[in-house]
Amino acid sequence: MTEHAQADRSDADYEWLEEIEGEKALEWVEAISAETLAEFEASPRFAEYQDAALEILEADDRIAFGVIRGDQVYNFWQDAEHIRGLWRRVDRAGYEVDEPAWEIVLDLDELAEAEDANHVWKGASVSADYTRAMVMLSDGGKDAVTVREFDLVACEFVDGGFELPEAKTFVSYVDNDTLLVGTDFGTNLGKDSLTESGYPAIIKRWRRGQALAEAETVHEIDRSWILISPSVQHRAERTYVSVVALPDFFTNEIHLVGDDGTLTTVDLPTDAQFQGFFDGSALAVLRSDWRDLTQGSLIALDLDAGTATCIYQPDERSSVAGAATTLDAVVYAVIENVIGGLYVARPGSDGGSLTSEPVAIDGLGTVSLLSASDDNTECFVSYNDYLTPPSLLAVDVGRATSDLEPRPLRSQPARFDNTGLVAEQRFATSADGTRVPYFVIGDPETPGPKRTLLYGYGGFEVPLTPGYSAVTGRLWLERGNTFVVANIRGGGEYGPSWHQAALKANRHKAFEDFEAVAADLVANGFTDCEHLAISGGSNGGLLVGSVFTRSPDLFAGVICAVPLLDMLRYHLLPAGASWVGEYGDPTDDEMAAYLASYSPFHNVKPDVAYPTVFFVTSTRDDRVHPGHARKMVARMIDQGHDVRYYENTEGGHSAGANLKQQARLSALEYVYLDTVLAD
Repeated sequence: MTEHAQADRSDADYEWLEEIEGEKALEWVEAISAETLAEFEASPRFAEYQDAALEILEADDRIAFGVIRGDQVYNFWQDAEHIRGLWRRVDRAGYEVDEPAWEIVLDLDELAEAEDANHVWKGASVSADYTRAMVMLSDGGKDAVTVREFDLVACEFVDGGFELPEAKTFVSYVDNDTLLVGTDFGTNLGKDSLTESGYPAIIKRWRRGQALAEAETVHEIDRSWILISPSVQHRAERTYVSVVALPDFFTNEIHLVGDDGTLTTVDLPTDAQFQGFFDGSALAVLRSDWRDLTQGSLIALDLDAGTATCIYQPDERSSVAGAATTLDAVVYAVIENVIGGLYVARPGSDGGSLTSEPVAIDGLGTVSLLSASDDNTECFVSYNDYLTPPSLLAVDVGRATSDLEPRPLRSQPARFDNTGLVAEQRFATSADGTRVPYFVIGDPETPGPKRTLLYGYGGFEVPLTPGYSAVTGRLWLERGNTFVVANIRGGGEYGPSWHQAALKANRHKAFEDFEAVAADLVANGFTDCEHLAISGGSNGGLLVGSVFTRSPDLFAGVICAVPLLDMLRYHLLPAGASWVGEYGDPTDDEMAAYLASYSPFHNVKPDVAYPTVFFVTSTRDDRVHPGHARKMVARMIDQGHDVRYYENTEGGHSAGANLKQQARLSALEYVYLDTVLAD
């Protein structure tokens, strides 16, 4: 394989692959992707897998998860007839019927055809009275968006309204005629308006009828910081206008913006995770101990008195997964030993400190807080686990409500046969003695070794909690295979300390945890090395890339998607500089030496037998540059290794811009697993 790909490579450093628009790079990408596609599509199971995945993804009886906006519920929907999608809405009561009478707000397929554009939906920022929206559209799935004002009453774009060209833009309505905007303003006093990470460095107040160049600067940050973004929260007691500035990925400064433009810094520790405002207080989750409050706690800081109180204090095996506010309550999701729960905190009858109560949701899965509104007492939540399809629940959390029993709205039908399947939580022991949780999903009555896919992430404080994957169930579990999810350090399963344990110079602990889970699966007879494959994307792509170069004998297959792989240059590629807080600074000699010790691109060797790796990326990924995967593949080919490579021209960091592309990618991955794993 890949003779054509080898022929056009120009030098040993593969520098030509660093330019995403380089003609030679794109020719090489097209050639090697075509070879992989031709091989996998020739499999008799490819069409079967793709059709099954598409049937699941396009099913009409999926739950239309909604966002509460006033007395209406908005939903973005894609199906076989609407590839790009529909933005639609229905009144609150109409949302609860079996077949809501949706009103189409914006048809992206019609818009893309009319404008001959490759539009991908990226959301909308809506005004306080729900009459206007700044709609964000991406070219092919990139993080960069164009932003255009939309009339939510007339359901059309506003002629002469606010409009911003393509950039990584943040925007919020202060009122119907005023925006806070962070975007690419060009130069400002001789300085570029973007940070080194490619995000806005300036927030401006832009008034209707005013040229963008004339908008007044609200706040500006040093270009070495990651970004600054606006936040406007409209509550009954006041409108909180603020800007949030991030020196690095895990610290921030929150500044309230006065009507006269003056800034007041909110007195939270800079490493706290800001969660919004509620009744004169700032809400945050602590990443470190502060005052008399412990790491991981959800707290409320009184903006006037300066006093801080604890809403929820986790133990060493629990964490706060996020918080939202309603008209008169704070709702927050928690993870307790990787199992989800939901709590409501409401002021007492005297308006005093918030008191928490649990919401009774049965099951050992994930509870997700989907939507809440500051002018409504209800919120939407969902429940699912590895074997239970998602269900949608409404919870009235009003201050006067004594019953927090959730009200079921709808459930998704099962998409695969789970007869005999069990989801079991187990623990492996890592190299330093740490107990690492993981989930095994499969049929325990089927003797091993069984074909097993091990998935991991382990970074950025992101937890991997139980979730129903219909495609995995249909294409993998139904066929007698096993799926495993590793809750390794670097993630957020056990709160900030679990994440911090694998930061920077401790990144190897995430790799050791993952290897420990793999070894534990083999030791306990679930699988063996010939039947075991690993998978991860983005930071998870770095994980599996590092692990297969560290321990090539542990696995027979590797799916490495939209990965970071060159850890000595990651900070020079789009958005890469924003991750220095996670990985460390490659310009520091000591840290560079450590990064080089595990960087997959620098550790793959010609004289080592590796499993056949399947690399997946996207030409339009402007978050993790496709040059990472391109260079790695080129080097491995040059060293004589057998690899597979697929680069979608669309999709951005998700590698799939629509449901058909997602189904195709799933089919490619499962055909690959059929190819590399023993029967």
